[in-house]
Amino acid sequence: MYKPKRLAVKLNAKGEQFVLKKHPWVFSNSIVKINNDAKTGDLAIVFSKNKNKVIGLGLYDANSPIRIKMLYSGAEKVEINAAFFKNKIQKAFNKRQSLLQTNTNSYRLIFGENDGFPGLIVDVYASVLVVKLYSEIWLPYLESIFEDLQRISEAETVVLRLSRNLQNSKAHNFTDGHVIYGTLQDDVVKFVEHGVNFSANVIKGHKTGYFLDHRANRKQVGQWSKNKTVLDVFSYAGGFSVHALANGAKEVTSLDISKQALEIAVANGKLNTYTGTHKTIAGDAFEALNKLIKNQVTFDVVVIDPPSFAKQASEIALAQKKYAQLAELGEKLTAKNGLLVLASCSSRVTANVFFDINASVLNNVKRSYNLILKTTHDTDHPIAFFEGAYLKCGYYRFKN
Repeated sequence: MYKPKRLAVKLNAKGEQFVLKKHPWVFSNSIVKINNDAKTGDLAIVFSKNKNKVIGLGLYDANSPIRIKMLYSGAEKVEINAAFFKNKIQKAFNKRQSLLQTNTNSYRLIFGENDGFPGLIVDVYASVLVVKLYSEIWLPYLESIFEDLQRISEAETVVLRLSRNLQNSKAHNFTDGHVIYGTLQDDVVKFVEHGVNFSANVIKGHKTGYFLDHRANRKQVGQWSKNKTVLDVFSYAGGFSVHALANGAKEVTSLDISKQALEIAVANGKLNTYTGTHKTIAGDAFEALNKLIKNQVTFDVVVIDPPSFAKQASEIALAQKKYAQLAELGEKLTAKNGLLVLASCSSRVTANVFFDINASVLNNVKRSYNLILKTTHDTDHPIAFFEGAYLKCGYYRFKN
């Protein structure tokens, strides 16, 4: 494994301001001076432009426009070593304690930059800990990090998942789904979320196997679904659907383009006791919603939680248009006195813009409504910088 070295770095005025404000990203165009032989994983020591004082420490990433991913900003003398990372993991674990006091054994232990680990995500499902790696910067440091993650979380098994870039990298010998520690009897791991049973495929599932950020919203939708008909659009593994069923919904329809995801949603439902009916629709959401409208079908609760529509700046305008379309379709499908839940996980579409889009659509229909609740990430997804806030969700209660 590559042994990292130290780099001396100077930035332009804009880059320096970012570091002083504790922003975790330094872009390549902010760097004015750096060693010629800089390699991914090297420790970048950032000096102030004028006084030559250390203002921060980060890891150098030759493969990303975010050239330095900051680990520490400040003037104190700090050593980046195993103890430094162990302390950060312990702090992150301590922040999750209130969630772990509930009937929940699945949580995000490390939320990337927001917990001081840029390019690294760690989720726990019962006794299985899943590390998702997005950057080669961590390769020289993984051994001690794995040990501390396992020990602090008391996980019995540690699985490594790799982003597409890392899967194609020649800088390591890992494979996606590599079991680093312990054993895994089955790819599918069962876990509990606020008393509701779920499962996640930790080897082949999206991201780390499941999406934990909407946990509080799923619980809320469940509580408001008793004796109701519910439509869960972009349902994936049935998070909202299963909470609704477990909380006594009369009928739940899960809609997703992936038949495999719908099979998981149905299986997750069956991990719980429920008396309602669980229906599924496989197909493109926009087409399926228009078909339901044409057939004059409505639901007491409609949840629309699409994947990110704006992964790059060039997609923002189209994303905004799609959110407007979904608000319009969702309103038409929401029954009299019903509840429409609209969510966005596109960080490039800010919360203000998202709520403005929804308001402009809903204010144009001949129904009065109240925006009864606005939410963001659950507590295990703390926000430490502006771009870290991606999830927003609005609950719209119609009066007629």
